[in-house]
Amino acid sequence: MIEGLKPYAQSKLKPMVRTSAINIPWLTVIPAHWQVVRAKGLFTARTERARPDDEQLSATQAYGVIPQKEFERRVGRKVVQITQHLDKRAHVEPDDFVISMRSFQGGLERAWARGCIRSSYVVLKPSPKTQVGYFSHLFKSLDYIRALQATGNFIRDGQDLNFNNFSLVDLPLPPPDEQADIAKCLDHANRKIDGFIRAKRKLIGLLNEQKQAIIHRAVTRGLHPDVPLKPSGIPWLGDIPKHWEVRRAKYLFREVDDRSKDGKETHLAMSQRLGLVPSSMVESAMRSESYAGAKLCQEGDLVLNRLKAHLGVFALAKQGGVISPDYSVFRKRAAISMEYYESVLKSSACRRELRIRAKGLVEGFWRLYTDDFYDIRLPVPPFEEQKEIMSAMTVETAALTTAIARTEREIALMQEYRTRLTADLVTGKLDVREAAAKLPEPPTEPTVSNADGLDEADILEETADNDT
Repeated sequence: MIEGLKPYAQSKLKPMVRTSAINIPWLTVIPAHWQVVRAKGLFTARTERARPDDEQLSATQAYGVIPQKEFERRVGRKVVQITQHLDKRAHVEPDDFVISMRSFQGGLERAWARGCIRSSYVVLKPSPKTQVGYFSHLFKSLDYIRALQATGNFIRDGQDLNFNNFSLVDLPLPPPDEQADIAKCLDHANRKIDGFIRAKRKLIGLLNEQKQAIIHRAVTRGLHPDVPLKPSGIPWLGDIPKHWEVRRAKYLFREVDDRSKDGKETHLAMSQRLGLVPSSMVESAMRSESYAGAKLCQEGDLVLNRLKAHLGVFALAKQGGVISPDYSVFRKRAAISMEYYESVLKSSACRRELRIRAKGLVEGFWRLYTDDFYDIRLPVPPFEEQKEIMSAMTVETAALTTAIARTEREIALMQEYRTRLTADLVTGKLDVREAAAKLPEPPTEPTVSNADGLDEADILEETADNDT
């Protein structure tokens, strides 16, 4: 992908000599002509309050610090607009860096626009010694994030990163020209990688559409194309087999609210891509020191993220565990196939119905309450037919499922390559100077890489404020 990258010769490396009072072991050696400096020698905390003409910005892990209007355009939904105490927000200049509530998980965010953000965030002003492009990659590198995490116990204490945490991590400082070369190489690689990932995600989308079309027809019409039909009386469902029934969800499911006694169960988190899985598999999942008294689910329960059910963020639990209090847990009330109803609810037509039923708490934020879920009318084939449908769908969509899994693995491997390449370049494991000279000039418009490959439903950055 980048020709000319090569390791520094051992004779051109030196041990990293730490300057801070508390040593954070994230680097061992650096090129001999690089420096190691205190973080606060390169960045100062910007303390200026919002100006009258500042627009509101969103600090996001996926896109950096961008205008809220731009964030809404990218994710296709509205966010909360703050109208009070705007003067107490923090002023941000382009190329500042922001320490946000998610920085201990995903690094520091670069600002791409002038404006203001919530007052609890820390705004870092770079010194003239810094090439912002280089530090934008350094601050998102995995080794640097781990060093930040070592400055405190954010999961246990629920604390936010602050300037003191930032100051404890010493920073490598290449010469300015080499900083620019590293940024040029990584920007070039990210454009290539992002193009690859976009193409693969588009392919996954097409494969999923094909798979969902097959499943939707089966779960709403059955397996026999010549079966007599009748109107269901449900706009999103249309005609159904004549021998099927229609019932409200409240006659099929019952909500449960079991609680953990000692909190020792596995902590589960919800991802649009992965479903309900152990939280260790979802990097953005928030965790607590104790889960005593937390909500429980059992294997086979239908678990909905009430805030994102209309996006398809729900799944059958494949194991029991403790879950977020914002999840709803349903068990079957009648003899039904939970796998069948998971497929029905995940169909695009039914998800539109879930959106209609969800309540808009504040503009851009939705919640599916239990009574509204109970009111949804669903098809009810005979129990044995439900099982036949799901067995047939497993066989009929097997090739599509395999193709989707293979493509997702290709994306994961490319993201792993990005992570490793970034770490090697920003810490001086590879010499970029010769390679950078061979690269074409970058486009005039900056490219913001979605380095984590996040789905919209996995973007958990808070955009609402309480600046009082």
